[in-house]
Amino acid sequence: MLIKIHPDAIYAILAAILFGLATPIAKLLVSDVSPQMLAGLLYAGSGLGLFILYGITRLFKRSHQEQNAIQLSDLPWLAGAIISGGMLGPALLMQGLLSTPASMASLLLNLESVLTAAFAWFIFKEHFDKRIFIGMVCIVLGSLLLSWPKQLNAAFPWGALAIAGACACWAIDNNLTRKISANDALQIACIKGLAAGFVNLVIALSLGNKFPGLPIGISAATIGFMGYGVSLVLFVISLRHIGTARTGAYFSVAPFAGVICSFVLLHEQPDALFWVATGCMMIGVWLHLTEHHAHAHHHEALLHKHIHTHDEHHQHIHDFDWDGIEPHVHPHQHTTLSHSHPHFPDIHHQHKH
Repeated sequence: MLIKIHPDAIYAILAAILFGLATPIAKLLVSDVSPQMLAGLLYAGSGLGLFILYGITRLFKRSHQEQNAIQLSDLPWLAGAIISGGMLGPALLMQGLLSTPASMASLLLNLESVLTAAFAWFIFKEHFDKRIFIGMVCIVLGSLLLSWPKQLNAAFPWGALAIAGACACWAIDNNLTRKISANDALQIACIKGLAAGFVNLVIALSLGNKFPGLPIGISAATIGFMGYGVSLVLFVISLRHIGTARTGAYFSVAPFAGVICSFVLLHEQPDALFWVATGCMMIGVWLHLTEHHAHAHHHEALLHKHIHTHDEHHQHIHDFDWDGIEPHVHPHQHTTLSHSHPHFPDIHHQHKH
């Protein structure tokens, strides 16, 4: 069966690959830098790199192409996302990497998609179906197999628990970020990176940690820019178009990129249980990637502002001179509309089922 992936899900898959590669590469640095300091350097690199990128893009964008800036009403959601995903999550991950093989840690990160979906479904009331639920069960089973002690008298897997905690923090982050995903993704990711980097570095220094040498610092910042910064920009764009749970589902491919990287860079040798867990997770990811959701639904009238093209949901006229360039941004009115087509719970499809 051919897998037909939603076009906007490509953003989530690219974000997943970048983030997945960052975990085993960060494992190379965690023995030389404290977990808190490394988390700070990763996010500082993310924020500074995106700040430079944001300045460059502003120079070449036309006014009608500029996306929504963060509003005052968005700040509580953004602050919650920064605390959970930018401060607590990275610190827990770096702590977990101290005692967990990179390949196992990479697959355990699949829990992020499961928890993201669970919060989206049961707290934020996003729609889900049987196929996605079964896929999540497969991923949970694989995660349990990875973290289960190999012997009955083995020490409790605190490293795996810390990584699971990081996944919970990022799941909260993802759902909070979904609330502001119609805004400029680059600006959102930049603010999160700068704030999280600053706070983590302050905490690390207050604990007596020292800045590492320049080569390690630059390496960590570069990993952070690509694996946390650019990845987050792509992730926010995906949240905007296909919703939180589906973005998390597509993001499930991240650990497999990390596993391949850990085998190549760290020469880790997985056991049989590892491959059983991998099989469970691959089934879950396949169920997500092959989902198809379509039914008759109704759109209420709506006035809002976001970047868009003139698709079937945007058949409005302009009250200004438009040069025909898309995508563009301006306040626009949606009229009531009833139709049927394949769709995801994006910013236009928050209806009940």
